[in-house]
Amino acid sequence: MEKIDVIGESRILAIANQKGGVGKTTTAINLATALAAVGQTVLVIDIDPQGNASTGLGVERDERQNNVYDVLMGDKPLQEATFKSAIPGLDIVPSTPDLTGAELELIEMDRRSHRLYDALKTVQDKYDYVLIDCPPSLNLLTLNALVAVQAVIVPLQCEFFALEGLSLLIKTIERVKNTLNPRLEIQGVVLTMFDKRNNLSDQVAQDVRNYLGKKVYETVIPRNVKVSEAPSHGKPALLYDHRCAGSQAYIKLAGEVIRREKQLSAA
Repeated sequence: MEKIDVIGESRILAIANQKGGVGKTTTAINLATALAAVGQTVLVIDIDPQGNASTGLGVERDERQNNVYDVLMGDKPLQEATFKSAIPGLDIVPSTPDLTGAELELIEMDRRSHRLYDALKTVQDKYDYVLIDCPPSLNLLTLNALVAVQAVIVPLQCEFFALEGLSLLIKTIERVKNTLNPRLEIQGVVLTMFDKRNNLSDQVAQDVRNYLGKKVYETVIPRNVKVSEAPSHGKPALLYDHRCAGSQAYIKLAGEVIRREKQLSAA
C-alpha cells in the first residue's frame, strides 16, 4: 500500500458509543491496522473491561500483567504497559477485567477524570495516532477518554434506534467540551453493519446524513462474515482477509480520517 505522509503531530481519538454491538471495537482495531498499513504509527489503548480490542490484536489474557488498569491507578507508566502487535507500527495498551472495579477506585483519586490525559503526556509525540477503544457505556472510564482526546469517532449501527442513542452521546460530548475539554469535537460518524439488501439500512443512513451532514463519513462498513470471524483468530480483519469487503471499507475509512485530519491541521 502507498505510504501516506504524517500530519505533523499526534492525534488522539476516542472510538465511542454508549450502545454495545455497534462495531466499536471492530472499528478501533481495523482502523488502527489500516492506518498502520499506510505508514502511520498507531497506539491503541483498550479501556473496555471486556478487553476485546486486546484480544483482537493478539494479546493473550495471560500476557497482560502490565495493562491500562495499572496506568490509570498510577502504578505503571504508559510505556511499561505498551505491547507491540503483529502489525508493524501498531502498539497496544491492553485491558483486563480489573477495569470493572476501576471506576469505584477512581472516584476517590485526585484528577479522577484526567488520569488517562496525564498518562498520555509521556507518549503522545511518539505516535501519529492514538486510538482509545471505550466501554459501551458513559462511565468514568469513558470520561477519562473524552478528557484525553482531541476528537471522537462514533461507530453507528444502521438500525432503528440509532439516532436516539446518538443524541445522548452528542449531549455528553458537548457537556465534556463545555466543562473539561474545550478542544473536544466529533471527528466523524461511521455507519456500520450496513446491509444493502435491507431498506432500513438505507433509511437509517439517510436519516443520519440529514441530521449530521458532513460529519458522517462517506465510507460505510458493510455486514461481513470475514470481519466477524477475524477476532476469534486474534487478528484484525485486514490480516485475516484483506480482500474482503469489510477490510476494504476500513482501508477507505482510514483514508477519510487522514484527509479530515489534514484539513483540520491546515485550517
